Amino acid sequence: MKMELIQPFINSADAILAQVMHCSTKIGDVSMEQEAYRRKGTASVVAIHGDIEGRVILDLDPKTAIHVASQLCGAPVEESEDIVRETVNELANMVIGNAVTLLNNEGHHFKVLPPEAHVEAQGFAGSDDTEALVMCFETPSGDIYLNIAMRYNRRRKEERAAVEIA
Repeated sequence: MKMELIQPFINSADAILAQVMHCSTKIGDVSMEQEAYRRKGTASVVAIHGDIEGRVILDLDPKTAIHVASQLCGAPVEESEDIVRETVNELANMVIGNAVTLLNNEGHHFKVLPPEAHVEAQGFAGSDDTEALVMCFETPSGDIYLNIAMRYNRRRKEERAAVEIA
């Protein structure tokens, strides 16, 4: 996995989480995984297609998800699945939006699909050529996990090379 593809997502998550939660974040555990991802709480997945392919999962432990929903709504939120899930989707939108802007400015062309709730307990395994970077952002309100699996689209890279030669 290329760091130039995943670093914008890490930087964006760090900045957005600190801003939304009004606290600093600390990166805890970091691992590379090929096995299926096990959801920790309320999670949102965003797929990316084009020159860059992959997906990003933003996963908040239940207590943290409720805290973030309360912060973004400006009022205490009960343990309502709908509002918490929509808040996590919006948080994923914010994180991905910042990262995508950086990648677009570097000349990458791709399409970002809207965030979807990731409700399965397990899913999204890596492949032979795609590992997932899983990192934990520790906050005073709980843990937030970022699971990034990105790669360059080989077919598109070969197509671009053929055009440049011609």
